[in-house]
Amino acid sequence: MGLDTPLELPNGTKLPNRVAKAAMEEFLAADGQLPGPELAELYRRWAEGGAGLLITGHVMVDHRAMAAPADVVLERDTPLEPFRRWASAARSGGGQVWLQINHPGRVVNSDLPGPVWSASDVAVDIGRYSRLYTPPAPMTPERIEETVRRFADTARMAEAAGFTGVEVHAAHGYLISQFLSPLTNRRTDRWGGSLRNRARLLLDVVTAIRREVSSGFAVAVKLNTADFQRGGFDADDAARVVDMLSELAVDLVELSGGSLESLATNGHAADGSTLAREAYFLDAATPILATAKVPIMITGGVRRRTVAESALARGAAVVGVATALAVDPTLPVRWLLGEEAAAEVTPVRWRDKAIAAAATQATVHCRIAALAKGDANPKQAHPAMALLWERRRRRAALRRYRSWLDSRVTAN
Repeated sequence: MGLDTPLELPNGTKLPNRVAKAAMEEFLAADGQLPGPELAELYRRWAEGGAGLLITGHVMVDHRAMAAPADVVLERDTPLEPFRRWASAARSGGGQVWLQINHPGRVVNSDLPGPVWSASDVAVDIGRYSRLYTPPAPMTPERIEETVRRFADTARMAEAAGFTGVEVHAAHGYLISQFLSPLTNRRTDRWGGSLRNRARLLLDVVTAIRREVSSGFAVAVKLNTADFQRGGFDADDAARVVDMLSELAVDLVELSGGSLESLATNGHAADGSTLAREAYFLDAATPILATAKVPIMITGGVRRRTVAESALARGAAVVGVATALAVDPTLPVRWLLGEEAAAEVTPVRWRDKAIAAAATQATVHCRIAALAKGDANPKQAHPAMALLWERRRRRAALRRYRSWLDSRVTAN
């Protein structure tokens, strides 16, 4: 089995090859938190790159709960035409395109308006930067049930807009991940305690989505192999949740890892473990790959064809590539043609790991923004300049988001 081998999913649809563009932060919402021409251009470029599956950056299911002010929102009353243009551009290369759908839970900056909810009242703990995040309130049962409905509504709207599937974001320390982790879920009701209870929100979301969409519409889940924090969600938990998901109509599970507090998504772990420089989560995922009854996608720092092929050899059904496609959108087709192509992103090695990670991400966001504007070969920006650019861009997005919220209140 090679990267060019098609994959038939449990629902009968096919991926033309085993390379996926994994989700990345894009921060490209236009006015009204809608996808605009830049997102369409960006995904047209990635579609031309040859990946068999494109997974979008996360789209919020609740306009009141935003991970960032430039995130896209899709709710039951959202205009669909901008999403149709986005989906059409992403499908133009012949691959599948899935909308990643998410709720941030407690991962909400303190400058964003609106309430902040989570499984429990456990605040983000990242040392001196913790003040940047609003402490959450525990979700009531009614709020949890409303959130399940919102995920299902967003999935139904995604299908109507022309996307071929959704990926439920249950990783990286966002809301569903917060319910899964014993570090952030201290509830004593039916959503807390045992792993089955902590997984209830995820399982209910998947079940509700499957009721709302057609059988040919893919439903996937992004799950941590581990939080990489002592006492948190670990690889054994992940294996058991994958088993639970296999009992539902899930077409693929993407395994990733880490959170805001552990930075494992950037190659750092907070539990003392060592992460590989590439394919960060492959070792932790290997036992799951051996027993999973659902196709598994591995993502996390993959930049070279040989690494992608080794993931397939160890049991992965799909290999997700993210940051490397901000550097070279043509990598998938080059790999499929047999080239030993690679894309390098120079990481920032500042003493403060949190600031260094933010700077590295800012340089990637600069490249993504350049691709969205039609730049054929975006260069890596200086990290300090990229951080300054991102800060200014965020302030402008926050003003637009606040104005949009005010207009919604006025209209209602």
